[in-house]
Amino acid sequence: MSARTFLTFHRRFAGLGLLIGALFFAASLTPSLIPRGYLLQGVLGGVSFALGYGIGAFLLWLWEYLELPIPRASVRRAGTWLAAAAAAVIVVTFVWRAADWQNSIRELMQMPLVDTAHPLEVMAISIAVAIVLILLGWLFAFVFRFFSRRLERLVPRRISRVIGVVIAIALFASIIDGLLFRSFIRLADASFSGLDALIEPGIDQPEDPNKTGSAASLIDWKELGRAGREFVASGPSRKDLEDFLGSSAIEPIRVYVGLNSAESVEARAALALDELIRVGAFDRSVLIVAVPTGTGWMDPAGMDTLEYLHRGDVATVAMQYSYLTSYISLLVEPDYASAAGRALFSKVYEYWSNLPPDSRPRLYLYGLSLGALSSQQSMRLHEVIGDPIHGALWVGPPFPSAYWRSLTDERQLDSPAWRPRFEDGAFVRFTNHGEALDLDGAEWGPMRLVYLQHASDPVVFFEPTSVYRPPAWMAMPRGPDVSPELRWYPGVTTLQLLLDMAIGLNVPMGHGHLYSYSDHIAPWIEVTEPEGWTAEELERLEAWLEP
Repeated sequence: MSARTFLTFHRRFAGLGLLIGALFFAASLTPSLIPRGYLLQGVLGGVSFALGYGIGAFLLWLWEYLELPIPRASVRRAGTWLAAAAAAVIVVTFVWRAADWQNSIRELMQMPLVDTAHPLEVMAISIAVAIVLILLGWLFAFVFRFFSRRLERLVPRRISRVIGVVIAIALFASIIDGLLFRSFIRLADASFSGLDALIEPGIDQPEDPNKTGSAASLIDWKELGRAGREFVASGPSRKDLEDFLGSSAIEPIRVYVGLNSAESVEARAALALDELIRVGAFDRSVLIVAVPTGTGWMDPAGMDTLEYLHRGDVATVAMQYSYLTSYISLLVEPDYASAAGRALFSKVYEYWSNLPPDSRPRLYLYGLSLGALSSQQSMRLHEVIGDPIHGALWVGPPFPSAYWRSLTDERQLDSPAWRPRFEDGAFVRFTNHGEALDLDGAEWGPMRLVYLQHASDPVVFFEPTSVYRPPAWMAMPRGPDVSPELRWYPGVTTLQLLLDMAIGLNVPMGHGHLYSYSDHIAPWIEVTEPEGWTAEELERLEAWLEP
């Protein structure tokens, strides 16, 4: 088919692409896990429309490629007008309901409701995005036709088309990877590197010789990185703990090794162990081996809560593996986090396991987001089965977490996917806002593993298979902050969840990928068993910690 014939055919049959595009656009307006503003909704709508339009164009191309009969011109024109009218009705109907759908999430998350979803702004942005993407699709088709027509002189037409598609894909992929993606990575690397080196005002070098980064420390203050300096210089002091508790407490120990503190991951892990020994971390009751997020950030909601629960009798060690944000780190250096977590745990565990069992601290793992993924990978069953650690708390584990996935898939059938129950709960338990941890009085075994996950967390519950089937967590009953209006749509749901992951922190604490102080109280109690806390005191602690 010539270029002119193709364009004529495409124009006459554009109605099918318009109709499918309108259906995809309408589906994108429905709620997902995270509420969206009009700008992001417009982008999502434009991408969804372009995807639907592309599917329609492909079906028409396939019809012609198979040499099926083409309807008369009058029938084609009538079909186009009918498709355009149906598309308009669909778009108007769904745009009219968009505000109610977004409010169905906002209400559950106790966010301000919206009176309007800015339909004109959404439409304008969607149209602009869709036009750009459709033009790119036409450019791809032009490249394909350019090469395939010239190859027809040398090989049969069907073979020339296959080769033409391969050349077009390779050309576009090289442009995206070589120009766009690599430029983005270079820009991100420069930006996050500068941010990591920043010493913020108000974050002063510790004077206490038992603090990491002090003059007596084995780890230089400037080489801790921005997140490391914030971690060791913040958190509750002994005075803060005693002011709240009204009784004696001790200063928590926080050890952190920055990315620039040593040349290799093994050297940084050895440095962390030496610093732990120097500050007397193995004399504490609780020792936490933590893996930070991609930027090296340690969540105060997890760390501060634990230190209050144990009256400061806690030592925590963490090691930076990147200064890039988690999703970029996962894209460009996927093995760095797991290698760092593995090296740190191995060093600490080897030293800890050789201490007398009756005089060493209880050993636990902790990780948030990408840190939770890496922390799960840091421990090998064969090395700890003879002398197991005491437990772990993993918060917001990303969907690629293989161990989390296997436990969820093998859950008891009467438990929901967003809060599964695995066997009798003696080994591992899942919680949402601290609920259902007691499992009707089930007894814990020697090792206690707890997953803390919000039902509305897209980082946890994104599923690539949502392209062609609904995720299990969509089944009833749904989580407490998941909209009852949420529905599954092929392809569109995947786009919605991808966008949700990018904005998973744009919610109030206690929802999405933003875990609150109070979320951590019940899980830490189950995992580490702090003593002497009453229900009234825990309520007071929750009120004290929440900003």
